[in-house]
Amino acid sequence: MKKIAVLTGAGISTSAGIPDFRGPEGVWTKHPEQMNVYDIDAFLSDQEAREYSWRWQKESPVWNARPGDAHRALAELEQAGMLTLLATQNFDALHEKAGNTDKVVVNLHGTIGTSHCMKCRARYDTADIMDRLDDEPDPHCHRRLPYSGNMPCNGLIKTDVVYFGEMLPDGAMETSMRRVAAADEFWVIGSTLEVFPAASLVPVAAQAGVPITIMNMGRTQYDRLATTLIHEDIAVALPRLVHETIAAETGAQR
Repeated sequence: MKKIAVLTGAGISTSAGIPDFRGPEGVWTKHPEQMNVYDIDAFLSDQEAREYSWRWQKESPVWNARPGDAHRALAELEQAGMLTLLATQNFDALHEKAGNTDKVVVNLHGTIGTSHCMKCRARYDTADIMDRLDDEPDPHCHRRLPYSGNMPCNGLIKTDVVYFGEMLPDGAMETSMRRVAAADEFWVIGSTLEVFPAASLVPVAAQAGVPITIMNMGRTQYDRLATTLIHEDIAVALPRLVHETIAAETGAQR
């Protein structure tokens, strides 16, 4: 069975109603001050900044979006047994909502789908916190700590999105690099390949001799390393590529 590793960027989610962040019409291009929503120093030091960050995330398209055809196509690729890595720069959790599993998904920049206490590391479903945000606009952990006389933890709760100033999740890049190098094909879907270290997966694939497909509306700095370039609507082109790939593999095994 062919092994395919995939890197996705903001371009796969724009058709699901999420504007990109760094493009010409991107959120941060038009409103650079909103980058502070994901600034870890502001979040830790300023209650007003935390409340704004939580409210902005709840009201943003990132939280309310649903998976599109392109996301569902990658879920089909995993179900067919061909997807070995789905590394994503997006934190919208749409791959998981579409049906991809944690066996293949690596959230390089974290995910908005889960949250954690920054003191005791307790895990929360972000949906539960969003439901209570009107009553608790600056969410804190209410977990009882047996080693502290059963007192509430009261640590700050933060989404699992990687904020500016934070490290990537442990092992995320290492896992991605290993699976890319071991793949039969590497697809880049909707990434400008401007943000590192995620963009470095392309030269990793090239050095390992893995054929590279880059599907993006604009050019990238690594187009010269690609075997195939696709400048089409991702919502149409990716499902077509997935279905053709699955059909070819199925036919080859008969």
